[in-house]
Amino acid sequence: MRTRPLKVALLGCGVVGSEVARIMTTHADDLAARIGAPVELAGVAVRRPDKVREGIPAELITTDATALVKRGDIDVVVEVIGGVEPARTLITTAFAHSASVVSANKALLAQDGASLYAAAQEHGQDLYYEAAVAGAIPLIRPLRESLAGDKINRVMGIVNGTTNFILDKMDTSGAGYSEALDEATALGYAEADPTADVEGFDAAAKAAILAGIAFHTRVRLDDVYREGMTEVTAADFASAKQMGCTIKLLAICERAADGESVTARVHPAMIPLSHPLASVREAYNAVFVEADAAGQLMFYGPGAGGSPTASAVLGDIVAVCRNRLNEATGPGESAYTQLPVSSMGEVVTRYHISLDVADKPGVLAQVATVFAEHGVSIDTVRQKGKDGEASLVVVTHRAPDAALSGTVEALRKLDTVRGVASIMRVEGE
Repeated sequence: MRTRPLKVALLGCGVVGSEVARIMTTHADDLAARIGAPVELAGVAVRRPDKVREGIPAELITTDATALVKRGDIDVVVEVIGGVEPARTLITTAFAHSASVVSANKALLAQDGASLYAAAQEHGQDLYYEAAVAGAIPLIRPLRESLAGDKINRVMGIVNGTTNFILDKMDTSGAGYSEALDEATALGYAEADPTADVEGFDAAAKAAILAGIAFHTRVRLDDVYREGMTEVTAADFASAKQMGCTIKLLAICERAADGESVTARVHPAMIPLSHPLASVREAYNAVFVEADAAGQLMFYGPGAGGSPTASAVLGDIVAVCRNRLNEATGPGESAYTQLPVSSMGEVVTRYHISLDVADKPGVLAQVATVFAEHGVSIDTVRQKGKDGEASLVVVTHRAPDAALSGTVEALRKLDTVRGVASIMRVEGE
């Protein structure tokens, strides 16, 4: 075994960073045996140096992250500070000073992954980011390596534990959105400001990363269609149950049927209880992959938290260190297909539409006419009336999303339609 240790610099020492440092210390002998050389924590950059950090020697703590990555003797920089800046500058500086990078920064990778890949390639360094998408779940490496010889057609998953916990509680207990969010916050699953989770921003960044890897093309965060889940109601769950479905916030990345474009989107959707994703409970994540040769695969596990995320980070550290010992690098960016990203309007999907309508003859015929005028075929209709008012639930066949959206807008203009109570896409059938 090589005796000179491989040196690791840690940027950030919060929930994930502190757990990375702990595992590196307590499992040092095992990591050395797996890598073929000792691994040494050489420095930890933090914002608050006076905070007590158990197990980390005080002499390793610094507030000068730039100086740390410029040292020249660092082999691997682990970035777990998040955000776009200063993370981007620190990562590119690390590459320029002959260090490879392990990152958990989904926001930066989704926004500017191409330039990070280019910088890594320019300086002959690795860029690994297993922890950026689904915590402890091995997902990036299987997509980049295990399935590299296959053609992936669809990636659909639950990639945010906070939203899955909230929706699961609404489903199983009948709670409203606000009540379920309060429980998630009390248990530590939701941040004080849950906007990034419940409005789908977190999942959208992950969808951009997954689509880029799966389809070998560049997909940026701005390319991802996004809808949050704050408008999902107990009534939506009741309707879903009548259809034998539940509701999940899904990240869906698809290759078009003709193979000439891709789409990436995040939104709540009804899925059949028979689909594997329907049984994903609490704050767990799961990603369903469909490929030509491999068929259907599902990756499941804890998608967030200090220990699960640190597990993914340590796996990347081991891989990068092995590469350095072998004077090699792992897979870089694969964007050879250069496929365009289509708009949401071109996605072919199904709608579940709940309407409040006047309870009188001819209403159903008027509604059906609107669907026909927009080229949307109706699958099922349920109607319930009382005291001059009625509810009408329509489930469509598959159609372009633009046609379905246009249908809904036309329905809003009918005198007999009092309001559109809810609109939900139906997936996984």
